[in-house]
This record gives sequence, C-alpha cells and structure tokens, in this order.
Amino acid sequence: MKRKSTYLVTLLAWLTLGAAHGAERVVVYSWPKTMQADERGSYPIELLQLALSKSGRAIVARPSEFAMSQYRTLKQLEMNKGIDVVWTMTNAEREQQLRPIRIPIDRGLIGWRLLAIQQKDFELFQNLPDETALKTLLTVQGIDWPDYEILQTNGFKVTPSNFFDGMYQMLQVGRVRFFARSLTEIWPELKSLRDSDRPIVVAPRWVMHYPAALYFFVRTDDEELASAIESGLDAALKDGSMKNLFLQHFQGILDQADLQHREVVELTNKGLPPQTPIQRSELWFNPKQGF
Repeated sequence: MKRKSTYLVTLLAWLTLGAAHGAERVVVYSWPKTMQADERGSYPIELLQLALSKSGRAIVARPSEFAMSQYRTLKQLEMNKGIDVVWTMTNAEREQQLRPIRIPIDRGLIGWRLLAIQQKDFELFQNLPDETALKTLLTVQGIDWPDYEILQTNGFKVTPSNFFDGMYQMLQVGRVRFFARSLTEIWPELKSLRDSDRPIVVAPRWVMHYPAALYFFVRTDDEELASAIESGLDAALKDGSMKNLFLQHFQGILDQADLQHREVVELTNKGLPPQTPIQRSELWFNPKQGF
C-alpha cells in the first residue's frame, strides 16, 4: 500500500511539472490588431517575438484589442489592465512608473529626426541660413511625448497636440511649418498621405539628433517577463539575429536618409535617465559605421 501511495505521489509530481513546463503564458503588447498592417509596428513586434523565442520561456505575444493614446497605454500597463508590454521612448518619469529593459531596440534611431514639411516649403528649408533660423519656425509634438519637452528646452517654437493625425493636419493647412519624425516613422507616415492635395515631403539638408532610447517596458513587478525579454535580447545581440532584423527593416531608410550629407542639429535631452547605457557603443547606431 505504501509503494502504491509513493507511486501516485511521484506520478502526480511529474504530471504537475510537465503541465508547468508546457503551460504557455500569453502577454499582450500595445500595438492593436487594427494596426497590424502599419509597418511602423512590424520591427518591434518581430523583435519582441525574437527575444521571447530566445528566452527559453514559454511566453507568446499577442496584439491588444484597441488603439489608445500613448498616455492611456502606459497607464493601462502600469495598472495591469490588459497590457503587458509596450515599446516607447524613455524618460525619467516613465522609468519610475514602469520597468525598462535597457537595451535600445532601434539602436537610438528614435532620436534621429527628419522634418516633414509641405512640398511648397522645400526651397525655404534648403536655404535656411542656420539652425537658429530653423528654431524660429513653428513645429508640433505630442503633449505627452518626451520630444515635446526636448524641443522646448532646446529653444524651438513648439505647439502641443494630443491627436496624432491632427499634427499632420496642422502641417497640411499651414498652422505649423514642420513636424519632426524619427527615421523609422517618417516614410511610412508620408506614404499614407500620398494622395493629399497638400503634398508632404521630407525636408532637404537638415536632420535633428538627440540621445534617446526606445525600450520595451513592463510592469515594475513583472520579473518573469522582464527577465525573458532581457535575456532574449542579449542572446539576439550575441548571435547577430538582432542586427540582421534591424538591417532587414532599416537599411533601406538609412540609405534614403543619407545622413552623412545632412547638417546635424545636435540637441540635448535632459530627460534621459542616467542609467541609459550610452557608454555601450555596440547598442547604438553610428552613421559613420552604418550600423
């Protein structure tokens, strides 16, 4: 009887262990189902899936149900209301409220900014005498974006908005003269405006740059997910698969941007947390090296 009891306990232990190892955790990322065709989300989604696949954990990622503002998305994550992971530009406040995985997923491209302008203003931007003249032209940024404070602090005339599509509308009707967008964003966004009767193009000559990191963020208490993403990204860095994915998505736009032949307007980012791994050169895009 004792041997039978021991056998049953052992069997139950193995079944429990097997179920635990086979159990799959589903996590929800903030890019909604309705925007899966939007190519701006394709790289971070693929990188998240790559990291999870290399983490050794049974975790799969799924899109969220609804599109939300950046502020609301971060709050939903913080309060554990249906969002488990987001990717967004870091600042001190966000790192206090959420847990960053401090590997810049786009190698800092979020801080390389080209200027969306009306086509009729092409010559104006080509012939601006200097960056001081650029700062006199009214621009726009999201009121809850770190970029809004960055531009203000660096002396730009910037108006806030809480409606993304409205920012391009403001540009099209001439309420602002330019809209600074990252290299990874600007061409997919302009593609969607192609049929407008007020054509929007990339300004010649100029590129803004400020140190900035786009991270994956999770809740402060989600140790399992944070560890899985970090270990998976580290593995993808070491085996080259993160580099391959980055070049697959961004080599074309880097060639198109031709940064080495643009005038760089260097800006400070006082909101960049001191823990940002700036000293790790292997994590950051270098236009002179091409990666």
